[in-house]
Amino acid sequence: MSVFKRTAAVFAALGVIVALSAAPASADPAVAVTPPVAPLTTPNTDACPHRTGTPPAVDESEAVAPGATAPAPLPVPDRPVGGDRLGGCGVVADPGAGPLPERLNSAGWLIADLDSGRVIAAKDPHGRYRPASTIKVLLALVALDELPLDKQVEATPEDWSMEGDSCGMGPGGHYTVRDLLSGLVVVSGNDCANALAGQLGGHDAALAKMNAKAAELGARDTRATSPSGLDAPGMSTSPYDLALLFREAMGNATFRQLISMKNYTFPGYPKRPDVPDDVDHPAWTMGTSNPLLRDDWPGMLGGKTGYTDDALKTFVGAAERNGRRIVITQMYGLNEADNMYAQQAERMFDYGFAAPESVDAGTLAVSAHEEHDSDVEAVLEHDDASPLSVWAIGLIAFAAVCLTSAAVLWRRRSPR
Repeated sequence: MSVFKRTAAVFAALGVIVALSAAPASADPAVAVTPPVAPLTTPNTDACPHRTGTPPAVDESEAVAPGATAPAPLPVPDRPVGGDRLGGCGVVADPGAGPLPERLNSAGWLIADLDSGRVIAAKDPHGRYRPASTIKVLLALVALDELPLDKQVEATPEDWSMEGDSCGMGPGGHYTVRDLLSGLVVVSGNDCANALAGQLGGHDAALAKMNAKAAELGARDTRATSPSGLDAPGMSTSPYDLALLFREAMGNATFRQLISMKNYTFPGYPKRPDVPDDVDHPAWTMGTSNPLLRDDWPGMLGGKTGYTDDALKTFVGAAERNGRRIVITQMYGLNEADNMYAQQAERMFDYGFAAPESVDAGTLAVSAHEEHDSDVEAVLEHDDASPLSVWAIGLIAFAAVCLTSAAVLWRRRSPR
């Protein structure tokens, strides 16, 4: 098992099948990777195996340091965030929306209306899974809140030495925060994530700010323990939380512009005088790791991919059709030769757009910038009753009280 964490976009480009027991990946695209022998199956989550914690790790990436202890699982809310129906761990769907998309092999997934926040369908919506690089959406939210886009940042050895996908930062390189955010969401650069964390006060301070933002938004299943999404002890989110965070991010005009970019020219850096025969490293044009955006899938607004050995395939994204916007999430997913995660995403979007707008299995938490009831901590709880029925019940109750009061007064005034 490789200890390196690579995004699934690389595997998708090579046509590699990602499975629980994948062969070691090669850095040479010309070297074939042996596919798994066993057939892939969709995990059954009906018994809520991930209500409190993530699936077991398959490598040593989450091993704690000697003398240290792993973070305790996040507490499970007494009531499911977003509505009681979302407390189920199996599939939550309205038959009125039609047959579910076929061959969805993620352990947890969710389809929702991006604008209203209504959940259309989900599987294990509050199951806790590792986010991989989709956690970069949360990092981007914090950075957009706190950092000027034109601020200049000088690369550090820690930045360009980061494991995994890279934007291409190097010694002597200078980058704006906009450059770093672009590299963060276009190619999922871990070097850019580390540099942004540095600008937010360092690794621990950045994580504290990310987790404070998640708590502010009502993402109760989410804990970031690495800014980039590399597996680390205690890392957690859920299909519901991931959609919630992406919905919040899509409310930011800069994020919408960044996540929609198919390409971005990332600055280079000068040759290093201490390295013999080194040459200048010019700017280069990076391409998005999101295959739906790269391939011009109709209506694709943008999305964030992720993959680690422990998280498996993760994705969150949004698309628009006929004025309606749908957000989807996929967690702990698998790629099959004829059923890649992007193909599954397309079917999920199609299902969401075809569903009646009245379908409501629950509600994504309202934005921190919208009005909300403080008693439910920014959570717009699902109610099976329509607004009209609520008013009707209230009027009936009011009328009953009035009639009762009138009857009492009449009895008091009537001769005995």
